[in-house]
Amino acid sequence: MFIKSFEAENGPAAIGPYSPAVKLGDFVYVSGQLPINENNEIDESIELQTKACLENMKKLLATQNLELRHVVKTTVFMTDLADFDKFNEVYAQYFEKPYPARSCVQVAALPKGAKVEIEALVIDTLVYEANMKNKSCSGCQGSDCSGCR
Repeated sequence: MFIKSFEAENGPAAIGPYSPAVKLGDFVYVSGQLPINENNEIDESIELQTKACLENMKKLLATQNLELRHVVKTTVFMTDLADFDKFNEVYAQYFEKPYPARSCVQVAALPKGAKVEIEALVIDTLVYEANMKNKSCSGCQGSDCSGCR
């Protein structure tokens, strides 16, 4: 089969019949990450829950030598959009420009009583990055750059 599933040894286990993440070629699909912390609990505040979701995503991606910089799209599910500003404060600490594309929707409820869940689409560019580095190319993609051709 072409699809490879994976999970983080030190991350929360799936709570149903699904893979925490699957990889097909360069595409990685990360299932919704719940805010289960290192004590296998869910903190009360949206800030700590957001941090836990993103830390769990980082652990999962690290199993494939990937980082949050490889995330191209997230979908955020929140039980109360009144928490959106607080959520954004924490989210902004994890991503840099260019930020991933993102959708955010309010839902009636999330598993385990969570306030937030984050899923992601990730592109594994490690092979391309290594090729560019070997060609001494900065990836500028400019019309006058001979290293990018």
